[in-house]
Amino acid sequence: MWAAARTSPAAAIASACRASGSPAAAARPSSSLLLTHRTFSSSAPTFSMVGRRLLKYPHEVTMRIEPYIPTPSFPRSTTQITVTGPRGTLSMPLQPFVSLDIAAVDPQAPKRHVSVAVADPADRKQRAVWGTTRALLENMVEGVHEGYMVPLRFNGVGYRALFEEGKLSLKLGYSHPILLDIPEGVEVAIPAPTRVVLQGNDLQNITQFAASIRKWRPPEPYNQKGIFVGDETITKKEGKKR
Repeated sequence: MWAAARTSPAAAIASACRASGSPAAAARPSSSLLLTHRTFSSSAPTFSMVGRRLLKYPHEVTMRIEPYIPTPSFPRSTTQITVTGPRGTLSMPLQPFVSLDIAAVDPQAPKRHVSVAVADPADRKQRAVWGTTRALLENMVEGVHEGYMVPLRFNGVGYRALFEEGKLSLKLGYSHPILLDIPEGVEVAIPAPTRVVLQGNDLQNITQFAASIRKWRPPEPYNQKGIFVGDETITKKEGKKR
């Protein structure tokens, strides 16, 4: 019994082009024969509008725009936003195409508000910076008003943390202790040998320091040992069986 011949879509297109008898048609297939790409969804794409949202903040927090000296990290920035609250002050350079509209103080209003705008909302890069600036500004407001706290827990035999010579010392099963310098603006508390609590105003500073601690013993799935940040969990895997 002969097997039925199978023809690929590409071969079918080429055969139809040769049958037309036109060299140009053979080199360029008609659009009706071309395969079409089918998308998974027919709904229109929706884009994040974080930058457009009005940012509300309490009266205890104040904002002001100040001049900024360009640095290698921000060579085009000439202004910065400074946020002051009960816990301290934070500053952030602004891109030249970003503008802030800080509303006047209204004692009758429950909260103050500020809006973020960019010069060209149609530009892809400016749209990305638009939402990022608004999100970072919201983090700064929360930091100077309430502050941030990131807990870490140590799970492993002999794993513990303590202070040595003004530094954070980690005992993680190595032949030597790991000494880490505590960044400026980060407060470290050790309520228990296997628990460390980081507090501060700058969320980026705290989470970066937490990541630098975690990298020495990332959680592993077989024995579920390591350094866990916040409410982090890991699914236990079963070991190989012979």
